Amino acid sequence: MSPEPLMTRGYDAHPAIEHERLRSKYGSVAPVDLLGVPVWFVLGYEEVLHVLQNSGGIWTKNPARWQAYVEGRIPADWPLLPVFQVDSSNFAEGAAQHRFRSAWTKALQPFQDHTHPQAKVLEQAIKRYADDLIGLLAEGGPTGAADLSAQYARPLPLMVANRMLGFSTARGDEVVMDIWRLIDAGPESAAAFERLYAAMMELAAQKREQPGDDLPSYMIQAQPDLTQDELARELLMLPALLDFCAGLVCNVVVEVVSNPAVRESLSVGAIDETVNRVAMLNPPMANLTFRFPVKDVKMGNYTIAAGDAVMLSVAAAHADPRFAGALDPHAIRSTRAHLAWGAGPHACLGQRLATQMATVSVHRLFSRCTKVKLALPSDQLPWRPSPLVRALRSLPIQYELDERRVPGAASAEAPAAQQSAEDVAAKQAQQRSPLWKFLRSLRFGR
Repeated sequence: MSPEPLMTRGYDAHPAIEHERLRSKYGSVAPVDLLGVPVWFVLGYEEVLHVLQNSGGIWTKNPARWQAYVEGRIPADWPLLPVFQVDSSNFAEGAAQHRFRSAWTKALQPFQDHTHPQAKVLEQAIKRYADDLIGLLAEGGPTGAADLSAQYARPLPLMVANRMLGFSTARGDEVVMDIWRLIDAGPESAAAFERLYAAMMELAAQKREQPGDDLPSYMIQAQPDLTQDELARELLMLPALLDFCAGLVCNVVVEVVSNPAVRESLSVGAIDETVNRVAMLNPPMANLTFRFPVKDVKMGNYTIAAGDAVMLSVAAAHADPRFAGALDPHAIRSTRAHLAWGAGPHACLGQRLATQMATVSVHRLFSRCTKVKLALPSDQLPWRPSPLVRALRSLPIQYELDERRVPGAASAEAPAAQQSAEDVAAKQAQQRSPLWKFLRSLRFGR
């Protein structure tokens, strides 16, 4: 049969409608054309979970098992090709995957374990970054309009990435902007990958010679035999996680301002619950990178041949009546059985960090604004045309700041006298930062 195109204007605008159309026509698995490449698109919750868990060892993420790729049938200019050419633990299996994930687990622990001093320092830094960005809005007065995606949700994780990776601010700006280009799968994605790889190689060499309290140094300490190339490829994955967080923040804000009941729940401290609910209802990582069966396998109404590309749709799986129909929409606490963070051997190791960033970002915004209102109807918001990510291209809002709680040069939790020399230097560097100049130009229209 001829697969039908997935990336249509209708899919970009209303993917849920397309999911249900495909589910009605094909069942839990649909044959689609992804930007010119035939792919099996899995829409069923049970099927997606089964592949993720990979209990029988049938599924692999290794592109070397992708028959069309091995045979040279994937065009060299296919926009998603650079994603699959990153030889990292994201696509590793078996002992190699265990080696990398062990390094990640140990390296992330200082940032995710709330009893660790580094986690406490990072939490204060996230709050300070949020306050800095809100303070930038305040430079134009207590009321105004902003693109909350470009001026808040996306730059905040960039600042976190700079801190965790140990980049200088300006260098980190360039790196994460290229990550966005790669994730967006546009015409600049191949060149962006080349620049990213070079930057991470440079960083890996620097941290081996001069280790610090940062993620690359912790990874080297956890796994000293990591080569410079291996470390560089692993580090390429962190900003992608943080960009996922930016999408989650925007999706949470839209849900809060569009739903009075959700807005009320924030006032009683249920922000983490709101973040979890939005991760389920509108996951930023809507579709996952491919899996490939190592042998022919029956799924849905089809037999998928060994080496065929299979894309798992988390967003469609969450809307599967077999899953969604069993949920209580009035429950105080939403289920944690959703797949927004993956499952099985490739489940996200940074879930706690990303959830913390989203929670802090949303709390900081709404505690410092007396009003946040969408500047467009929610069904007219512009979404990024990406095969993998469901994130807003922009989030235009009108806001009113609580002048009693607008942060100044330093956050209320971290007065200047209590900030580390590193943080003071970072704040001074903001004035010279290309990112900060760009954000200020957005604020004042220059």
